[in-house]
Amino acid sequence: MGGVDFVVKRNALRDVQFVPQRDVDLGEGQVLLSVDKFAFTANNVTYAAFGDGMRYWDFFPAAEGWGRVPVWGYGAVAASHADGINVGERIYGYFPMSSQLVVTPGKVQAGSFVDVSAHRAGLPPVYNQYLRVDGQAEHAAPHDDQQMLFRPLFMTSFLIDDFLADENFFGAQNVVLSSASSKTALGTAFLLSRNKALTGKVIGLTSPGNVAFVEGLGCYDEVVTYDAIDTLDRSVGSVFVDFAGNRDVLTRIHEHLTDDLRYSCIVGATHWDAPRPADSVAALPGPAPIMFFAPDHIVRRTKDWGPGGLNERFGGAWNAFIEATTSWLKVSHDQGQDAVRKIYSDVLEGKAAPDRGYIVSLNG
Repeated sequence: MGGVDFVVKRNALRDVQFVPQRDVDLGEGQVLLSVDKFAFTANNVTYAAFGDGMRYWDFFPAAEGWGRVPVWGYGAVAASHADGINVGERIYGYFPMSSQLVVTPGKVQAGSFVDVSAHRAGLPPVYNQYLRVDGQAEHAAPHDDQQMLFRPLFMTSFLIDDFLADENFFGAQNVVLSSASSKTALGTAFLLSRNKALTGKVIGLTSPGNVAFVEGLGCYDEVVTYDAIDTLDRSVGSVFVDFAGNRDVLTRIHEHLTDDLRYSCIVGATHWDAPRPADSVAALPGPAPIMFFAPDHIVRRTKDWGPGGLNERFGGAWNAFIEATTSWLKVSHDQGQDAVRKIYSDVLEGKAAPDRGYIVSLNG
């Protein structure tokens, strides 16, 4: 039972290839999952861009110098040597861009299990959990597309909104989001636009070609192009949430807003090929940028609210957001190596339309 991996050069993300997997010989307690389909978005580019520093490459090991980009998708149990895990079961979770994946289920429950493979020990547990989704309406077509495209990203959006509100927006009135057309940013903007604790504006930074789309979403009070950062209002305090990971954009924000910038956090790297923020950003005017890592906040809020409390709060926000996406989201379904290569390239190079959702498979 051999499969195929799509791998990228870790220090040169445009360098990609398909490599055959070795034939699988399952050990005791292991399960072979067929990776049926997955979403690919700018968030997955962030996984690759931060792959070394945040250990995203460690989830799915590859040959030296190469990496398997993590994605969210659906699979099925193709073979099982694990008690309680049955062939044919449908699974949702964190996969590589591959046709199959071997996992070692632990903490097996009716609705989930955790991959306890040795190489995943010590990695953020939120990425190691797999849902057993047979019979669950929210994981049936067409809702499964939205689960793959948005749910992990929207959890990050939810946690950012919650974090900023919990900190009273650090005394700021406005929140400025870079890469405003990216799915995680627009999820954050959607929540901020409904957050009664925010007294000022939700402002999106984007490229000229995406202005009309971002304005049409209805969740940004103001849309500003990157070349107009110096027009941002300095009469009130602002928080900057950086989804672009572009050192030039970050520097210009800090130099323009200076002491009126109350908080600065880095979330993603949609501008992956631009110079990224480095240790020197601590010398920028205003507050030092801080990396926002969603799994840490999931742990914190699970302790504060309990798993049921977190899921209940998230669920209400999720349902409202998904309803809002139906007016603009266009989903495409593709399969095969050529499709995977093209979609990866289009998203990597910023050629993907912001209203497009890509679902792809290496099987079939």
